[in-house]
Amino acid sequence: MDVKMHGRNFQIDNRFREAAESKIARAAKFFDGVNSADVEVTEERNPRIADERFRVEITASAAGNVVRVAGAAATAEAALDTTAERFSQQIKKLKGRLITRARRAENKHLNQQAQMVEDSSEPDALEIVKVKQFVMKPMTPEEAALQMETLGHDFFFFQSADSDQPSVLYRRRDGAYGLIEPA
Repeated sequence: MDVKMHGRNFQIDNRFREAAESKIARAAKFFDGVNSADVEVTEERNPRIADERFRVEITASAAGNVVRVAGAAATAEAALDTTAERFSQQIKKLKGRLITRARRAENKHLNQQAQMVEDSSEPDALEIVKVKQFVMKPMTPEEAALQMETLGHDFFFFQSADSDQPSVLYRRRDGAYGLIEPA
């Protein structure tokens, strides 16, 4: 498994790299589709957040889905442990959902995750600071909910497979989902 490590305000040593690779490989055993992971370790030097000084974020692609988890703790090793545990849980959850969805007769084909391309643009009159472009493939609201959960977002913009129209799935305050479709 290919694990890419990046550090911001943090120098990654061999011991930490080996521990991270071992924990991520162990978590990825649950799902054969995980070939690479991106690990970013950030050290915040703000004394007000001493108990969450180190932040570890793991991003991986599995079966066309992006799995991203983050965790923070007082030490880099503790943050890695927390994040690796969350990563393992998300991989297990994704695998369970994919198996359940594949067993249903009406959903035999799995959509591939749209690869997001980030492009920072020049500030203009509207002050747009970031533009994201991605390829939208038709998917059902259930597949959109799965993508939204694995990304950890509160909403997801997708092309509906039923109506072939752009739609937005969002999480309501009561925990249920809402769907916005054009008339």
